[in-house]
Amino acid sequence: MEGLQQVLKSFGLALVGSMHPRMMWLSLRPFLIVSVLWGCLIWLTWTPALEMLSIFLTTSIFTSWIQDGLIWAGFENARAWIAPLFFVMLLIPLICVSLLVLMAFTTVPAIVNVVARQSTYMDLECKRGGSVLGSFFYTLWSALICLVLVMLTLPVWWMPPLVAVLPPLLWGWLTMRLMSYDVLAKHASEEERDFLLEKYRWPLLSMGIASGLLGAVPTFFWATSALALVLFPIVSFVALWIYSLIFVFAALWFTHFLLAALKDLRREELDKALTVETRVIELELPYHG
Repeated sequence: MEGLQQVLKSFGLALVGSMHPRMMWLSLRPFLIVSVLWGCLIWLTWTPALEMLSIFLTTSIFTSWIQDGLIWAGFENARAWIAPLFFVMLLIPLICVSLLVLMAFTTVPAIVNVVARQSTYMDLECKRGGSVLGSFFYTLWSALICLVLVMLTLPVWWMPPLVAVLPPLLWGWLTMRLMSYDVLAKHASEEERDFLLEKYRWPLLSMGIASGLLGAVPTFFWATSALALVLFPIVSFVALWIYSLIFVFAALWFTHFLLAALKDLRREELDKALTVETRVIELELPYHG
């Protein structure tokens, strides 16, 4: 796979960089904002949402079989916890996507600025092929697609093989989309960005899926553990901060990889231009035989 060596090198740089106190702060800031917003929203809607969801699960022909099946399997108290569990599973994708979107707007540009000041990338020209408005629409469109896919596949997340496969794929795809655009928005031109995303499509997708696999660990515990239901506020805060740390690491990983790829691309273009110019000069020089 093209770029594998750079993927591994960028991984190491991101792992070291994510331990810096500044990166810890950059992970804490969006975590606090999302926690406060969703905490207030959940506190205001928890009881009525559970009542509506419980009625829906009992009366709908699409979901009533779930409770009947659990009771038939011996879970007599299924009615008491099935609605909270469904509500938590519905909240997880919404909270995670909102955190990723917020970090794409606020944290990724800050991380790119920090990395770009390193001596390795200091000479990169800023061609500003992306914009704040472009990032806004690109982020919203990508998040909407991801949420639709999540809602369509959520019923099969209960199946043991798929619960370990679908979340990493979805989060990985969304992470790749958002990180790639925002990392290159300042330094690359639109043509350079499109070329790099096409050339390194599979390495970038692999990096996104790897980040999604890291994020699937708190997702799996959050969605399947009875302790997560009992201690939902505490568990959700801890899981959110882990998500935030993972997203910061992913942003560093994508930044190091894409800025290095952009630097190599411009070096190759410069070498080609110099080669062509040299040949033109040689052809124009008079021949003295």
